[in-house]
Amino acid sequence: MTRLVLFGAPIAIVASIVFSGGDSEPPTVVRHAGGSSDSGSAAPAAEEADDHAEEIDALPPGLAAPAMKETASRLVSSAEASTLDWRSQYGAIEDVGDGTGYTAGIVGFCSGTNDMLQLVEGYTEKHPDNPLAPFLPALRTVDGSDSHEGLDPGFTDAWRRAAEDPQFRKAQDATRDRLYFEPAVRLAKMDGLGTLGQFIYYDAMVLHGPGVEADGFYGIRDAAMAVADTASEGGDEKAYLDAFLDQSRSAIKNRKVQRDTTRIDTAQRVFLREGNLELRKPLVWKVYGETFRLT
Repeated sequence: MTRLVLFGAPIAIVASIVFSGGDSEPPTVVRHAGGSSDSGSAAPAAEEADDHAEEIDALPPGLAAPAMKETASRLVSSAEASTLDWRSQYGAIEDVGDGTGYTAGIVGFCSGTNDMLQLVEGYTEKHPDNPLAPFLPALRTVDGSDSHEGLDPGFTDAWRRAAEDPQFRKAQDATRDRLYFEPAVRLAKMDGLGTLGQFIYYDAMVLHGPGVEADGFYGIRDAAMAVADTASEGGDEKAYLDAFLDQSRSAIKNRKVQRDTTRIDTAQRVFLREGNLELRKPLVWKVYGETFRLT
């Protein structure tokens, strides 16, 4: 199950720019079908993180530590692909019928949600003679929709061929980190959250997309902050994370398709209830009724 909403519309995802250290290209403009044009609180949150960049960078690595990042990747993969072997998903691609076109790769990059377009554009810029390059015009055309126009036939085979290239796998890793992992982890640290909270933010960023609407990551964070103070505001970390998971769960339940909430109910909520705020192993959780273990 991947995020079912398009990114904020039209918003600048300033968070991914600020969190990468301020040397990036100008903010990316992405769209949300039927969404508002309000930039919401994403930019203020990013600016605040930028103001505290030195303090954030001085904190323990948390989820960014290599072993913890591997754990996070396996946890996300259990929910996205029902496997702990997240590296097996570089070549995965299908239309799951959720209105976002083709879903592919290690975090479900979608042809309708701009992240797939960013991935293929960046990969093609460095490696112009790749199997996906001929499909770039079509990807630009279908961006923001569920259309396959210009992608069929051939795109799925081209994706699988590209996934055999180690450089394309590296490009997927880099795009995941830039759009989802790094912004989520750094914002979680700013909010005073431990490793579990950082993972909860990351999973929500992947699942919901970095939108500012009620069903996007920043909208969910805003709603949670209206209910409970973050740890950095002096609040109780577990109470805040409970509120965040409540809002994330509500956003899932309000969807028309793929409304399963087990990645929260029998995974993240279990870790939180156990008080495992540092996400220490062993970890046992269920997604879609299947039990997973990390020891």
